[in-house]
Amino acid sequence: MTRIFGHFIALEMLGLWLVEFVPCMLALYIFLLPGGGSGWADVDALGHATTLALAISAVWVAVGLYQPEVCQENWRLFLGSAVGGLLTLPAVVAMDYLLRLNVTGVLGASAMRPVQFVLTWIAFLFATRFLFRLALRLDMFARRVVIVGTPADAAETRAAIARVRTGFFRVVGVAAPDDAASLAPVALRGQGVWAVLVTERCRGQVPGDVLMRSKSAGMHVYSDVEFREQQLRRIDLTHLAPDWLLYAPGLTRRPAEEIFGRALDIVIALGLLVFCAPVMLLAMLAIRLDSPGALLYRQERVGLHGRVFTLYKFRSMRSDAEAAGPAWAVRGDARVTRVGNFLRRSRIDELPQLLNVLRGEMAMVGPRPERPHFVEQLGRAIPFYGDRAAVRPGITGWAQVNYPYGASIEDARHKLSFDLYYIKRRSLFLDLVILFATVRVVLFQEGAR
Repeated sequence: MTRIFGHFIALEMLGLWLVEFVPCMLALYIFLLPGGGSGWADVDALGHATTLALAISAVWVAVGLYQPEVCQENWRLFLGSAVGGLLTLPAVVAMDYLLRLNVTGVLGASAMRPVQFVLTWIAFLFATRFLFRLALRLDMFARRVVIVGTPADAAETRAAIARVRTGFFRVVGVAAPDDAASLAPVALRGQGVWAVLVTERCRGQVPGDVLMRSKSAGMHVYSDVEFREQQLRRIDLTHLAPDWLLYAPGLTRRPAEEIFGRALDIVIALGLLVFCAPVMLLAMLAIRLDSPGALLYRQERVGLHGRVFTLYKFRSMRSDAEAAGPAWAVRGDARVTRVGNFLRRSRIDELPQLLNVLRGEMAMVGPRPERPHFVEQLGRAIPFYGDRAAVRPGITGWAQVNYPYGASIEDARHKLSFDLYYIKRRSLFLDLVILFATVRVVLFQEGAR
């Protein structure tokens, strides 16, 4: 992992992006050279090629092609490559329209050239990911780690690694806290160990001089809590200190950052309202024709510092859906209307919340606001649940792009671990990462109910 503006990015995925970006830029540069490539030093062509390559790679990021699981699951490998390749053409056309780059050399005059262009990129993306997946299976990227702790703690950490980082890390041993011989630099180097993970319960029991010698020999030393935060990008709620919010760097923003962040929210919200206006009008018409009741659904939600506000959504349920009181939505919920089911899966029902953003009650990115009834219930059952209110709630968030729709207390616990990671690591860069990831969630209808 490498840290960019406080957020952890997998080096392997960053390397994959670079491996794809450079050939993409060079290929575009050759096609954009005047005179069919007779000269090899054209500054304008290089600038245009770089701009197009950045736009194309941004599309690839948005559709989730640099998520580790894309290379580990067959259907994600095929689907991701196909969608990424198909969207490459609109990205080029959009940049040409906006910046007048003259991409005739790229797309050509033939009607078949755009088809060849798209198929080439699909094949390219599939090939690079197939090779990357093969490298993962051959353990070419695997970093070897030794866990210091009890077998139970080690099994928990091993399972956490296996869930999301298979192929990137490999547990090669478990050592007892007092087993200094197995933790000596010579023993670790013989196993090719990259890092030593000390479980939280064993901190202080391991001889400090032994770990220091290993660290001086070039090996990393992590607590398992720190390792999970970096690799899983979520907070370990079990070992979270009661006063952790006081030391969360994400809560400290300079006034200029706050002003810029708020301005960005307003610009994005206004832009989406204008762009999605036809879709919203069609949604309102479909709701009116499908079932009786109001077009908009108004609901009390808990916002910044626990203040209650009115959230707006397109109505996706029957008007009497909560006659018996508030209830979580479940898969195949009978209360959802036919049109409502589509609105939920496409996330169109969330678009009226752009008005909440303009009113300052929500941000584009942040923990999803919950209803007072559920906040009270979850606050009693889950420690630190109230800490979500330390930042303004959002239309999308780190939990939304990393965990499916929650419909239970256990789901809420898992989502909280992602929300608290966001609060701790909050930055404009992480907000942009989440906004890009939201495109993937909407496009592939991940976690919709």
